[in-house]
Amino acid sequence: MASTSFIDKTTLLLKKNLDLRQERQQIIASNIANAQTPCYKAKRLEFQDELRQAVEGDGVGLTVTNSRHISASGGPLATVHGKITEVNGVAGIGDGNTVDVDQEMILLAKNQLMYEASVQLLNKKMGIVKYVVQGN
Repeated sequence: MASTSFIDKTTLLLKKNLDLRQERQQIIASNIANAQTPCYKAKRLEFQDELRQAVEGDGVGLTVTNSRHISASGGPLATVHGKITEVNGVAGIGDGNTVDVDQEMILLAKNQLMYEASVQLLNKKMGIVKYVVQGN
């Protein structure tokens, strides 16, 4: 018997991606806000490899014993949080600040585009579910 759950792995992956991209956006915005702060180290949130491993690997999650059950944990995706690192090097006027505002703006725009693409995919997926539920 096929599963009737509307929350599948793709939906969970898109949700996790949106959450992580929102967190990345906040970190980039914080970098830009601290561009003039002496000795501030720009930060990066890296999560793609961890997300890929959670999707490709078996991971350890709750066992679903009935096809009508919904996994409460989200499986291995629930354990993905990303890793925040500091950018080493120099930028600006040599005051120890590593924020390159131009680079941050590029990262901000790229992250925003990826966020919007994920939102569109999730909306399409929900549109398909709605279509199926309505029986059209």
